[in-house]
Amino acid sequence: MASEDVNTSESAVSTIVNLAEEAKLTKEGVKAPSHAVLSICKSLVAGGVAGGVSRTAVAPLERLKILLQVQNPHNIKYNGTVQGLKYIWRTEGFRGLFKGNGTNCARIVPNSAVKFFSYEQASKGILYLYQQQTGDDEAELTPLLRLGAGACAGIIAMSATYPMDMVRGRLTVQTEKSPYQYRGMVHALSTVLREEGPRALYRGWLPSVIGVVPYVGLNFAVYESLKDWLVKSRPFGIVDNSELTVTTRLACGAVAGTIGQTVAYPLDVVRRRMQMVGWKDASSVITGDGGGKAPLEYSGMIDAFRKTVRHEGVGALYKGLVPNSVKVVPSIAIAFVTYEKVKDLLGVEFRISD
Repeated sequence: MASEDVNTSESAVSTIVNLAEEAKLTKEGVKAPSHAVLSICKSLVAGGVAGGVSRTAVAPLERLKILLQVQNPHNIKYNGTVQGLKYIWRTEGFRGLFKGNGTNCARIVPNSAVKFFSYEQASKGILYLYQQQTGDDEAELTPLLRLGAGACAGIIAMSATYPMDMVRGRLTVQTEKSPYQYRGMVHALSTVLREEGPRALYRGWLPSVIGVVPYVGLNFAVYESLKDWLVKSRPFGIVDNSELTVTTRLACGAVAGTIGQTVAYPLDVVRRRMQMVGWKDASSVITGDGGGKAPLEYSGMIDAFRKTVRHEGVGALYKGLVPNSVKVVPSIAIAFVTYEKVKDLLGVEFRISD
């Protein structure tokens, strides 16, 4: 009987100790697994919404950029941003301006979700290692470390959604006069798999990986560094109470996007051209009416660079840069601001600048 009382007492003490430990952890802000999962889901949703909103807002410019990148130099259809948009409107109507946007959003929503979430996690991991190395628990991410975190996020997101980007490029360049039509993303994916094999879905992946490092890396590094500088320096009196306005955040995003895309743009042109290789009707689709066909064959990234420069000059590596610049400024800016605002609405505590 006494033994039972002792066991009961020990059990009670153990229960009280466990409850005290749980209360202590809760007080210290340790989140339950379900709360952590919910936070991850909210972060992914915020990133997805940011990607969908920003890309749809600039869909006409995105399509024109791709058309300029891959068009046959012997049969020019698009001579510039304004003329190109007018030509698409005249020949294909309003829907032509948004052709491929559904597929693009199907790609960019998960891509953006993974990219922002990956950046957050990479930033946390890199910051932890940096603080351990320096022995300074108050250390903050440097611009170079942010560049590394952004590069990791870009590579992960791009690789995860690359097949959709590949078929999106083909869907985007189609016109009503094209000799062969992909009916949609699923049809394009199945057709490429059947006619060209699984490797075709990752054609152009290498220049994409190389290009995404400076592009996404610089986007995050410049955006976060600009924000930090503005909050700490408070130039021109544009920052009140250490809080940036939406307009200031948009400006930071615009600067970040412009720098990133200018550095990485030649690789984007090569990637897009490599994605057309193996498509038997690519030349006809690009020219729009089948005239002035030119073979689109590259043995690899270096070969694509060499042939593009030899046949069309160095300027060809920047085809479509103007509409892309016009597109990138609002696109990146809208993406960053939308992401932070959606996270605020969802009540997510962690920000990309933490």
